[in-house]
Amino acid sequence: MQAVNKICQHSFAGFYKALCYLLLLLLPQQTVFAAESQSNAAAMWENIEMRGAKQSVYFHAWGGDQQINNYIQWVAQQVKQQYDIDLHHVKLTDTSEAVSRVLAEKSASNHRNGQVDLVWINGANFASMAKHKLLALDWADKLPNFALTNPENNPAMTRDFGVPTEGMEAPWGQAALTFYYDSLKVQQPPQTLAELLSWTKQHPGRFTYPKPPEFLGMSFLKYALIILNENQPEDIKNKLYQAATAESEAQILPALWDFLDQLHPNLWRQGHHFVSNGLALRRLSGDGELQVSFTFSAAEIPSAIARYDLPDSTRSYRMLDGSLSNIHFVAIPYNSPHLDSAKVVANFLLSPEAQAKKQQTSVWGDSSVLDLSQLTPTQHAYFDMTEQQHLSATIINVDNTRLLSELHPSWSAVITKQWLARYGVQ
Repeated sequence: MQAVNKICQHSFAGFYKALCYLLLLLLPQQTVFAAESQSNAAAMWENIEMRGAKQSVYFHAWGGDQQINNYIQWVAQQVKQQYDIDLHHVKLTDTSEAVSRVLAEKSASNHRNGQVDLVWINGANFASMAKHKLLALDWADKLPNFALTNPENNPAMTRDFGVPTEGMEAPWGQAALTFYYDSLKVQQPPQTLAELLSWTKQHPGRFTYPKPPEFLGMSFLKYALIILNENQPEDIKNKLYQAATAESEAQILPALWDFLDQLHPNLWRQGHHFVSNGLALRRLSGDGELQVSFTFSAAEIPSAIARYDLPDSTRSYRMLDGSLSNIHFVAIPYNSPHLDSAKVVANFLLSPEAQAKKQQTSVWGDSSVLDLSQLTPTQHAYFDMTEQQHLSATIINVDNTRLLSELHPSWSAVITKQWLARYGVQ
């Protein structure tokens, strides 16, 4: 306002002077319009909360981790107390189960009474549901708490493995590939992919990874693929974040196969057998067969130590050359009969209270997607609560490791198919 006044004082031509004063008159109106818009949005959200009350939400989410299951149970208690919504956790072995269910409902012309109200999702499963038009549209960015992610300055909040979410998903949490080792047996763990190869040659049988397409094993392969192609021209590297083609496969994948051909003879059981999942990795580490391993859930390490599944000397770190990172989301199927209730639950999952709770390593240890600079002092206080942590919860290199973006979802299927063709007999 002061700037406009100053311009007006120095504008002697009648037309410009009149224009300046017109601007002065309009500015307060713009402020009023903005306030009215905010008021209307608040009123609309209150209506959504009212319509969502006394309803049930069937939340289809992976159920393979007790800490996560307990957290979702806490969420259920909160949304019942605060919004009178009954949240039911439908535990999945794989998210594709929910995708298949909604697809079957659409094929049967069940467009209004689906069994899935909310689904924990990202990556290829999101791409598949979006492709087949199985998701509710244009809702996530209208959640009141979505603004706390600061999406304008944090584009990862609106892209899922490089695919624009277009309001079909609300971010829930983020994680990064984290390695761990027994500090009594390993004085200096490998800090880069190249060092890992050298380390396995010196310590054969002490490292392995799950067989793809298992998520954790695929994450390791994608991390390796990114690092191995870093010296490629930019136009070729960028193809990792686009749909895979025969041309891009021929340009990018050979480096991975060359690396694995060198790595596999040094692996547990000489690479003739691969474990099925991260739990099997952790068991082998706890038994002392593996000395270096990895996870996408850093909080599982101190939890495993507390259960005596891993030795107390276990420590965690991130690779210096990069750590594969991704955002996981929640989405609402297009045929959910409880759309408003699902929105209320999704908004609560984004609340500072729920995000701070989830971030505690004793609860889940899943990193918040909120930009703390966007929070009020009251909201920020949820994150200021300290908890006593095991040394393994302090991730070495966490502040000086660059986060590597997830590849386009199509690469997972390509890598799996070719990996199985080359190594799948093991």
